[in-house]
Amino acid sequence: IEMLRERCPDSRFDNYGKGGQMVSQMRARFDSDIFEAGKPPYTHVIVFGGVNDLYSDLTAGRTPAKIEGDLGQMYEQARRHGAKVVAMTVAPWGGFSRYFNASRSSATLEVNRWIFAQRDAGRVDAVVDAYGLLSCGDRTMLCARYVPPHKDGLHFGPEGHRRLFEALFERLALTLQALG
Repeated sequence: IEMLRERCPDSRFDNYGKGGQMVSQMRARFDSDIFEAGKPPYTHVIVFGGVNDLYSDLTAGRTPAKIEGDLGQMYEQARRHGAKVVAMTVAPWGGFSRYFNASRSSATLEVNRWIFAQRDAGRVDAVVDAYGLLSCGDRTMLCARYVPPHKDGLHFGPEGHRRLFEALFERLALTLQALG
């Protein structure tokens, strides 16, 4: 958010993300967080989530279909309010060895394919591919340069945030030009 504010000082950016939440929890508070009376009219909404759901398949019964349903509802709500939707794919998390396995890797790819399909179907305005941008070599793993200071294989540090920011800024600039 700070990088966006620095690059676009005349624009407003708010962050409603809460670490550790599943997309079902994000969806439950989405409308009130973003579109409740008294909130500014947002032109763009960025939706980034899913990894907590993917490793909660056994404990919370989260499936790709449920994740996609919750994400789809948020995309639809934002568009209903006139906002452009920028969807972000689930970032690579294969280094999170405590919970990552082949089945969850497959589910991650399934959700990410679905996110791209939403763009292709016109349900979102742009996609930022966090999975592709933050992986190298082994596509399931975060690139080593994006990990520090974290060591859990799930969270990415300042370099990873900078990488996503640049891609996000580029996508936002393209969607703004299209409005032009």
